[in-house]
Formats: sequence, structure tokens, C-alpha cells
Amino acid sequence: MSRRRRRRKDAPPHQQERWLITYADLLTLLLIFFVIMYGVSTIDAEKYEAVSSSLQTTFQSGTNILDGGPKIVGDNGQQLPGTKGNAQGGATDDEQQGQDEPTARELQFREQERQLASFLQTIQSYVADNGLADQIFVADKPQGISITLSDRFLFDVGRADLKEGATGILDRLAALFGTVDATISIEGHTDNQPITGGRYADNWELSGDRALSVLRYFIDARGLDPTQFQYAGYADTRPVGDNSTPQGRQQNRRVEITVLRQLQSDEAAAAQ
Repeated sequence: MSRRRRRRKDAPPHQQERWLITYADLLTLLLIFFVIMYGVSTIDAEKYEAVSSSLQTTFQSGTNILDGGPKIVGDNGQQLPGTKGNAQGGATDDEQQGQDEPTARELQFREQERQLASFLQTIQSYVADNGLADQIFVADKPQGISITLSDRFLFDVGRADLKEGATGILDRLAALFGTVDATISIEGHTDNQPITGGRYADNWELSGDRALSVLRYFIDARGLDPTQFQYAGYADTRPVGDNSTPQGRQQNRRVEITVLRQLQSDEAAAAQ
């Protein structure tokens, strides 16, 4: 016991006071902490009031900066550079009126959508009333209103001359095309069975000629404007059914007529 006490008395002074270093470090850290807290808690009252007032006005008005609503202002109430609107942060009367009024192009598209909706409803009613649901398929697709006609309804096997019974639906479509300001696309499609003999060398010629026959009926027999139409033949490159089955091949032999969601003026400009 005496030896242990003697060793503690004889310990070097610097070892006995090492706790003071840790204590001093702790005090320094506390001092830094309180200085930072004090700095954070100091707020520029004027800037805070300006920002708070601007945000409150924005939320109350129901608009935002991207929509041309009130803008944040500087310390002295001036409008920040690069923002629109008047000195009070809002849009001018002329700008606000321009934002509320649709452009002529927007009005054209709205009118076209109204016409397409009426067109779709009329065709669907015609198909249902005449029991043609198994031969005529109508769908509202992103590119436009699509009317798919089975080749059994339009043509004899291996031919592109219109059947006499096909003119009823074509006449109905022709009457409706005059009510729509849009381009009409006519596409011919076949299955993948090769053509042997006859007038056509392959399915490309047959599909193209079938689409052309429908187009010529609208233009020659019904007197529609040729600039409203376009046509193409795709042979068997765009199947909708399985060509390994009779049912699938029958689905692929078709003519698709699409009233496009595209203004005729836009298509004319793109073609130039």
C-alpha cells in the first residue's frame, strides 16, 4: 500500500494535469457553438419582410413566377433583373391579357378536337345502327380517329376494285370529311401470303392500289378536295394479327382511314 502511494506522489506534474487540456477543449467548442448560434439567429429584418410579403402575395393571387405572377423585389422595392412584370411585381395589363387569351393556333386545335369528337360519335353510331361492328373498327388513337375496314367489306380476293356494297360506308365518311379541318390518311395492308399470278406482282402493289381505289372514290365519285388526302401501301410490314393463323391473316388484310390530329396548314409547311 505504501509503495502505491509513493508512486502517485512521484508522478510527473504534466500527467496529473492532463484533464485540464480536455476541459479547455470543451470550453472552446462550446464558445464556438454559441457564436455560431448567435450568428444564425441574427436576421435582416428588412430583407425578411420583403421576401415574406412577396411570397404571401404570390400564394394569395394563385399564380407563380413561371406563369408571370408577382415577382420578388429587392431591398428598396425594385424589380429584380431578368424578371417580367411591373415595378410592384405583377404582370402588366397587356401581358396579363395576352396570357389569358389563346392564340389563333390554339383555337384551331380546340376546334379540330371538337370536330373529331363529333366525327367519332357519328361513325360509332353508324356502325352500331347498321350492324357492321365485325367489319368496321373505329378507335380514337393519339394520331387521330382511325376507321379500319376489312378487305372482305371492300374488295374481292386479290383485287383492288371496290365492291358495290362498300360505297355505303364510304359515302357516309365522305359526307363527314367535309366537316373536319384535318388531313385524311388512307393506308392499304395485306397479309404475308405471296401473290401468285393475277394483276399484281406482290403485296406492295396490291396494298397500294387498294388504298388508291378508296382515295379515288372520295375524290372522283364524291368530289372531295384532293389536298385533304394522302395514301400509302404497306404490304405485310405492319401486321395487327398473327399471320400464322387464318384469323390473324384476315385481320391484316385491311384499309385504315385515319383523320389525323394535325392541322392542314402545319402539314403544308412541313412539306415545303
